[in-house]
Amino acid sequence: MNNLKDGFLNFFKKETIFSISLILAIVSCFFVLPNKDYLNYINWETIILLFAIMIIVEILKNLSVFEILVRKLLDKVKNTRGLVLFLVFTCFFSSIFITNDVSLIIFVPFTLLALKKMERVDLIIFAVSLETIAANVGCMVLPIGAPHNIVMYTVSHIPFQSFFLLLLPYIIVSVAFLIILSFFIPSDEVSLPRFGKIEVEWEGFLKRVFIGVDYYLLLTFIALFVLIGNLQCIPFFNSLFKQWIIGNEVIFGIISSQVISNVPAAILLSGFSSNYESIIVGINIGGLGTLIASMANLISYKILAREFNDFKIRYLTVFTVLNIALLLILLAVYFLTN
Repeated sequence: MNNLKDGFLNFFKKETIFSISLILAIVSCFFVLPNKDYLNYINWETIILLFAIMIIVEILKNLSVFEILVRKLLDKVKNTRGLVLFLVFTCFFSSIFITNDVSLIIFVPFTLLALKKMERVDLIIFAVSLETIAANVGCMVLPIGAPHNIVMYTVSHIPFQSFFLLLLPYIIVSVAFLIILSFFIPSDEVSLPRFGKIEVEWEGFLKRVFIGVDYYLLLTFIALFVLIGNLQCIPFFNSLFKQWIIGNEVIFGIISSQVISNVPAAILLSGFSSNYESIIVGINIGGLGTLIASMANLISYKILAREFNDFKIRYLTVFTVLNIALLLILLAVYFLTN
């Protein structure tokens, strides 16, 4: 019995967002009994697009495409500032195409390894903090850069160009923020470490690709769609959420993201308001701030904490200060441009 309990607790800790989403969806089913309309709750276009992107990313990961490219480009780095800036903008550009989560899964461990081999662990906290911000900013460039933007793209049907132009001012300011912060990094000469040879293992390639897909993220989306669909069918909640959200999409998007992360926030807001442009701005700015504002934030933290447990408190402090600073700056940009 204790083993079963421990198993549930470990699973809950590992898949917290999915577990909470599933529990809430099940509870909502007692108020709106399951029926054929449940299938209409789910935005299957989002699920299919996200799954396709995950498959493509897993193929590229298993081919080590990005790591090979980064290693070749690293030869041009001359000092510590250039190294950190290079790693930060690698996260920025890669997150445009492979999502912010996957970008950090690939490059944060690479950063820890590189800085550890160079005996520059003093740069790790600042570097990973900037990389996480960069990934959350880079994912704004295209609608396929993050799960929350995939949701909004499929729901709103806003064209790629319009999506980009909507978030462009926030991207420009954020990039300037990252560049300015890079000047706080010492510009010492670097001696880049030797990395092991990369070999693609072809045996079991397709199996690894399909195993690597985050099926719990897909199930999280389905659970959230069911939850929001049921809430829309309950007059009290329908009226309450519309009253809170409509006209306050940006602020509510930011606040809700800090508490439930920006993926659930995207599904929640788009279920009660059709002001999609404001929702997109709110949930993207809202990905900055607290550790749980974006699932990408949690990924970086877990990777760093696993390798450098003593850094956890300092990392949380630096990460939170930098994120809140940028969030407030971007919020000011919103008010100045609207």
